[in-house]
Amino acid sequence: MNYYEKELRALRRSGRFRTREKAQSGLHDFASNDYLGLAHIKELHVKTCKKLESTDVHAPKASLLVGGYHQEHYEFERALCQSNGFEEGVVLGSGFAANIALIEALVRKTDILLMDASYHASGVLASNIGRMNKEIFQHNDMTHLEKLLAENMDKKRRIVAVEGVYSMEGDLVAKEVFELCERYDAILIVDEAHSSGVVGENLLGVYDLYGIQPAPNHIKMGTLGKAYGSFGAYILASEHIVSYLLNRAKPVIYATALSLYDTVLAHHSLLYIQEHKVNLASQIRLRQELVRKKLGLDMKSLILPIAIGDNKKVMEIKKELQNRGYAIGAIREPTVSKAILRVIARLGEDAGVFEALLEELRNYF
Repeated sequence: MNYYEKELRALRRSGRFRTREKAQSGLHDFASNDYLGLAHIKELHVKTCKKLESTDVHAPKASLLVGGYHQEHYEFERALCQSNGFEEGVVLGSGFAANIALIEALVRKTDILLMDASYHASGVLASNIGRMNKEIFQHNDMTHLEKLLAENMDKKRRIVAVEGVYSMEGDLVAKEVFELCERYDAILIVDEAHSSGVVGENLLGVYDLYGIQPAPNHIKMGTLGKAYGSFGAYILASEHIVSYLLNRAKPVIYATALSLYDTVLAHHSLLYIQEHKVNLASQIRLRQELVRKKLGLDMKSLILPIAIGDNKKVMEIKKELQNRGYAIGAIREPTVSKAILRVIARLGEDAGVFEALLEELRNYF
């Protein structure tokens, strides 16, 4: 019985039907979130394997709270805290799980969640669990956010959720969000999945870029499967908030701890980024300059969105460019309000190859 055939037909008709696609090694990769190209640096893999060879176990075996917390987790958490200036941290399985952990655990019945309209789907899903109070503010609109903060001073806690760099738009969160959350005594969640490793003098994200010192009401979440070339996620906050999450966040309590391989690999990647930050930042600026020169666009991160507006057309363009040797993203409704080409200016591809792709993209403006 084809129980969902009607729904699948509707997706096909609207150009929204999805399938898995095997990564093709022969294409220039401008589609993945491997921003710095670290997933291709064999030295990091070799170092990771060498370290694990000296341990008596290569898998976590259990949750963080039931014997699955290892020295490798502890060392990486401390390195993240030291580099980012936070008191405490915890690593877990994915950025998706981290958002579920944060929002489902932090927002209680007497609180309110104020979420940017472009916040990641994982946060939206978490906000629909249970009956939490929630308001969506217009994307990066600090006037709208302040209005909602002022209207909800009667709530026990106000929790604001933003992204450092928004995954589809590629734009930066407004710096004013930090001041607003301080003024209205709101807890601030900053999802740095697409900004950590990409922006700031030390490539640590928007805290680094804006010169913001972490405060007791701040929570920074980041992923390891993007700029860090590994897999997993981390949450950084005060000792008080991390302690609360260890006791209430279900993806922390009930899931097996992050794999030791991914933990050690991400730790090596953090050290690599710190050691090579000057050259990496220079390469990022070069690609941003190329976008400005070739397309007249101001790319603040390494995400270049190009509006197409048609689900079927965007897939056709993706195929055309694939036939010319380029892998790019084609993002359709309802992930975005209007279909876009999503191009990642990866440092793993030569700047000259990226410039050639930009020449191709000029045909679609």
